[in-house]
Amino acid sequence: MRIALYAPDIPQNTGTILRFAACLGLPVDLIGPAGFDASDRAFRRAGLDYLDHVTLVRHLDFDSFDVVRRGRGERLVLLTTKSARSYTEVAYCRSDILLVGRETSGVPKTVRGAADVSVRVPLREGLRSLNVAIALAMVAGEALRQTGGFPGD
Repeated sequence: MRIALYAPDIPQNTGTILRFAACLGLPVDLIGPAGFDASDRAFRRAGLDYLDHVTLVRHLDFDSFDVVRRGRGERLVLLTTKSARSYTEVAYCRSDILLVGRETSGVPKTVRGAADVSVRVPLREGLRSLNVAIALAMVAGEALRQTGGFPGD
């Protein structure tokens, strides 16, 4: 299982996600362009000293990422508020890539169209969305539970 971040624009969230990925042994695909530099103080502070423990692959854009992931035969699971399917209704695979979009705007229609599956975290009516790192942690937790992918499983 992998995590993919599409053009992230909040450094603290990206640092938090990379720390999460390091702790669970999940590789991360960072799809550019990012809205901040990797030397950003907030990014480094959120990731703490865990950033050296994550496998990070950078992609110039979505097209270059998609060529690589299709070549590996991996399923792309998009987390989006626009999905009708709850993340708990999906059977996950160890070869899935969990993709989250920009915190401020999600992903464009072309990226949404390239996803093999899209899921959402159900929320109370009238509330828009969770923090991207929290939503990703919830979905990844379910996916790892289903696939026996937690460290030590």
